[in-house]
Amino acid sequence: MKVALLTREYPPDVYGGAGVHVEYLTRELAHRVGVAVHCFGDPRDDPLVAATYQPWAALGSDGPGAALRTMSVDLAMAGGVGDVDVVHSHTWYANLAGHLTKLLHGVPHVMTAHSLEPFRPWKAEQLGAGYALSSFCERTGIEGADAVIAVSGAMRADVLAAYPSVDPDRVQVIHNGIDPEQYRPIRGSGVLERLGIDAERPIVAFIGRMTRQKGIAHLLDAAAAFAPEAQLVCCAGAPDTPDIGAELRAQVGRLRDRRDGVFWIEEMLGREGVVALLGESTVFVCPSIYEPFGLINIEAMACGVPVVATAVGGIPEIVVDGETGTLIPFEPSGDTFGTPADPGRLAADLAAAVNRLLADRTRAAAWGAAGRRRVLDQFSWTAIADRTVELYRNLSG
Repeated sequence: MKVALLTREYPPDVYGGAGVHVEYLTRELAHRVGVAVHCFGDPRDDPLVAATYQPWAALGSDGPGAALRTMSVDLAMAGGVGDVDVVHSHTWYANLAGHLTKLLHGVPHVMTAHSLEPFRPWKAEQLGAGYALSSFCERTGIEGADAVIAVSGAMRADVLAAYPSVDPDRVQVIHNGIDPEQYRPIRGSGVLERLGIDAERPIVAFIGRMTRQKGIAHLLDAAAAFAPEAQLVCCAGAPDTPDIGAELRAQVGRLRDRRDGVFWIEEMLGREGVVALLGESTVFVCPSIYEPFGLINIEAMACGVPVVATAVGGIPEIVVDGETGTLIPFEPSGDTFGTPADPGRLAADLAAAVNRLLADRTRAAAWGAAGRRRVLDQFSWTAIADRTVELYRNLSG
């Protein structure tokens, strides 16, 4: 069996959970079927990469132009896929390419839903009118797909709510996974010294992109009430927009006026740096307001760190409240940006949960160990790849 895997992200250009998913799924699939990766960007020195694609230079790079550039890659991808049995696309960036490949070559199209545009209205702030185009690409792909993989039960419910014309029998849950040999408890790596972090003080960590989805502003509000001995270490990826970046940096400045031990890190640490930082952390916090799965929580748990996370999307399928971490209730206000109905209460709840673990290191260690056991038991890439190949075979006959 030959499978064409269509994706925007592929190593070394991986910046989010979807890219991590594609990287590891591809590696495992290659042990079971023939895999040909078609991805955005520069050529790769990787035998699994069949072709790479650049957007049309004549199109703009902002707003609708950025979305049009993505669609130009989709057209090229569809034309570049050769003789395959199944095409599998990831995220709206490649969903249109998957749909067009299905039409051109008459093969089944599988798409993995890592997130959904209707549930991310704040992206209009990033893409402008291009948000209508990204939504079109996703809708076209998802409604025409022969099978939709949802990365969590919550995501499956969201797919059926957002796209009611999709047959529920075509949507199945296959969770994300992780390589526990790469993500494991590591201490004494030297990462704290390099970043100027005090190894003798507890560390509350956050890792994620500067986007409204990740709820960073609520974490910064909560951090004002963290125990005085705690250090907050935020590894923040590139902002969705310059305005969001400026807002968060200004909020960090105000927090530093109130307490010490606040580290705002915008450099890319890479996987080894992330694993090293997690291994040194006392608590990991995921304050997301929208999270279809929440792979970063699995990464933290695999590194033996207890998690404090909002109970949104797929996170309750990962974090077991009172066993591997604490789940914080989240009630949205219903506005465009996904603001919580009571931001003050959310910040207070996050702070209280963090402080309980800081005050009880025995419990924190026990929850961290339980989290790693849960990852080993439930989130293996081997099982995920087996289920994915089974789906391919059922579709291709």
